[in-house]
Amino acid sequence: MTRRTRRNFTPAFKAPVALAALKSDKTPAELAQQYDIHPNQITDWKRPLTARAVQVFGDTGSPASSDPDLTK
Repeated sequence: MTRRTRRNFTPAFKAPVALAALKSDKTPAELAQQYDIHPNQITDWKRPLTARAVQVFGDTGSPASSDPDLTK
């Protein structure tokens, strides 16, 4: 039996896979087959994406009007 070498995935690859998992139009098993990865990897990549989603929208305790274009 041939062993597959350890693969390192870039954030550019992980992001669309995790977003596809969040859409929930396919099961993790179907996505894993589509992207040729293990279903547990999809779950592992989806977890930090959902946990840090609040930070994406700027809820870090800083004022929301820090952008000068928004104060006009």
